[in-house]
Amino acid sequence: MQKNVAVVFDSAGTLLHMYRVAKDMGTGQIITGIDSTGLVAQRKGRALIVLHTEPSVVLSADHSMRVSDFIDEYGITIAISCASDPFSVDEAYDIIKGSELRISDILQVVDRVKARCPNIFYVAAGIIVDRNDYSVPYVLSTGGRLFHDTKDTIEKLEERGADIYIASGDSMRNLEQLAKCLAIPMDRVFDIATTREKERIILELKDKYEKVLMVGDGMNDILALRAADVGVMTIQQGDERPEKLMKSANVIINYIKEVVDLIDRD
Repeated sequence: MQKNVAVVFDSAGTLLHMYRVAKDMGTGQIITGIDSTGLVAQRKGRALIVLHTEPSVVLSADHSMRVSDFIDEYGITIAISCASDPFSVDEAYDIIKGSELRISDILQVVDRVKARCPNIFYVAAGIIVDRNDYSVPYVLSTGGRLFHDTKDTIEKLEERGADIYIASGDSMRNLEQLAKCLAIPMDRVFDIATTREKERIILELKDKYEKVLMVGDGMNDILALRAADVGVMTIQQGDERPEKLMKSANVIINYIKEVVDLIDRD
């Protein structure tokens, strides 16, 4: 027997207000207010790579160390958060290994995020790889804090009998903190979810629930928005979004709390 409603949230830009910084590895320029999935989507053959490690481990490493050596010596696992087309972890590792990316490059963007947002919920770092020229065009960092209405929205949805899920490209280390804060069971949290993985999650939930809502704000949510019974695009983050993404949603909302109104209408 199907349950009533499931609501699946992306994390960054949806549950969390994000501050993002990137370093252009070609010019050395620091770019603020970037959209990490947008940088990936700019060109076919790009992928966003995350390092599965605590920030303290990165801080403890020799700042001049090449990131590929850091991955090898510390036994760091890497994963693909999103990609503009199919990409393997082995290929991403080979690109990083062939680059001169240093720990200092990662710390430079992490420090900028921490300085700008001293009370952030979490901070993470990522690496964009490009198979076209076998390069690392960007290294980036993101920091997030809960939107002011996130907790209240989750509580009101649960009061109405909705089951809450998170499907995000973020690591489980960060999502575990978020889920704990919002009292969302860990078996309803999906980490390092690519665009197609999010779509698969939505389709599987549609077999269990009468209605499934997907709430997201980025290009890596586009297939999930289309697959859901109701695709909800939130623009609370305030960043400009591609028209293709906007058209993929059934509903566009200004604030996450408006999801409660969508449930109440049914």
